[in-house]
Amino acid sequence: MKKRSGKILIIDDREDILIAARIFLKQHFTLVGTETNPNLIPSLLHNENFDVILLDMNFTRDMTSGSEGFFWLDKILEIDPSAVVILITAFGDINTAVKAIKEGATDFILKPWENEKFLATISSAMNLRQSRNEVTKLKSRQRQLSADIDKAYHHMIGVSDSMKNVFNIIDKVAGTDANVFILGENGTGKELVARALHRQSLRSDECFMAIDMGAITDTLFESELFGYMKGAFTDAKENHPGRFEVATGGTLFLDEIANLSMDMQSKLLRVLETRKVMRLGASKPTDIDIRLICATNIDIHEVIKNGQFRQDLLYRINTVEIILPPLRDRKEDIPLLVDHFVKKSSVKYKKNIKRVSTLAHKKLEKYQWPGNIRKLQHSMERAVILTENDVLQPSDFILTDSAMESNGFVFDTYDLEYVEKTIIRKLMHENDGNVTHVAKQLGITRTSLYRRLEKHGI
Repeated sequence: MKKRSGKILIIDDREDILIAARIFLKQHFTLVGTETNPNLIPSLLHNENFDVILLDMNFTRDMTSGSEGFFWLDKILEIDPSAVVILITAFGDINTAVKAIKEGATDFILKPWENEKFLATISSAMNLRQSRNEVTKLKSRQRQLSADIDKAYHHMIGVSDSMKNVFNIIDKVAGTDANVFILGENGTGKELVARALHRQSLRSDECFMAIDMGAITDTLFESELFGYMKGAFTDAKENHPGRFEVATGGTLFLDEIANLSMDMQSKLLRVLETRKVMRLGASKPTDIDIRLICATNIDIHEVIKNGQFRQDLLYRINTVEIILPPLRDRKEDIPLLVDHFVKKSSVKYKKNIKRVSTLAHKKLEKYQWPGNIRKLQHSMERAVILTENDVLQPSDFILTDSAMESNGFVFDTYDLEYVEKTIIRKLMHENDGNVTHVAKQLGITRTSLYRRLEKHGI
């Protein structure tokens, strides 16, 4: 029979008990230590990590009350709060057992024990210890991963008045659990703000979970966000917690929330009102505890006016509003951002870039930056990679001069047929084929749009 890997410590003042327990347990576990003197417990625990500790409740001072067992239980948990301790005694009763569990013991065994029950109890305790170790490792890994991810978000750079106002709001609201709604164009740093809020919050040691709501379809909305039970649908092979459950205790960031359909908005509102989620196939709801941060790059008041977003959902998510200015409105921050991204890219690509020339700075400051900080970062990275100079010049920066880029369109042709077809195709995709919405965005009638769809074979 293969022994199970595990370290057990047995503490009892009777040698015969220790010998019997050790002989039996050595058949099943790799290491079994024994000790008659409880005063040696601190040194034993400092020198070795035990998976399970069996502790007698009565030593020489008092043979029946169990007070010594409780005293040493407290000492053990003080040294190792995650210790798994099983109390053993020949004078146990239900009241003592209940008290032992309340004091932090994992289980309770009476002497003399039955070997099968004795082994089952220790095996369960060993499983518990392993689970606790795994949870500790996962939390440690989560903290490290969050710290590594956040390194890229520590540098929220800006000296402009608009950015000082953003920093001021973050400082005021971060320590609360207030829902925050972040508004800003693509590339303005909405996730940076969300991470800054989480990092400065009371939930900073817990999970930060970001979800792109624009990438979740109606059919996957509930299963992804609320979870499901095994057998809830064809591919549900096991129970699966949703994003809300996983983020419990931490911060949930819902990016591009204005892209949700009205049906999904209704379901989301219900969860936010009740603070409960119902997994697909579940018979009862699960409580959630999250700090909610939402964001969008769409004019939220315009979509509410058009009947595409619920006013009551906006009230629920918008306790505090943070508006991020586009880069073109904070040009005094561009030199700082340029220098920061050039230094960062130089290190990343092992290039010796000394600086950006004055003429190059002027070119960059005149540009409108339709992609905001994200485009600026990519432009700096590209220039660092391709340049053969140690000082970046205006020619190192290729900046597209197209107003359409601000809406995600970049054209290298003036062919109107091609431009029109590309725009219509993109908008039809973004609106899931909703002709009414696309026609409104283009400023034409539905009939006109139908003619163009037929013309371009879309």
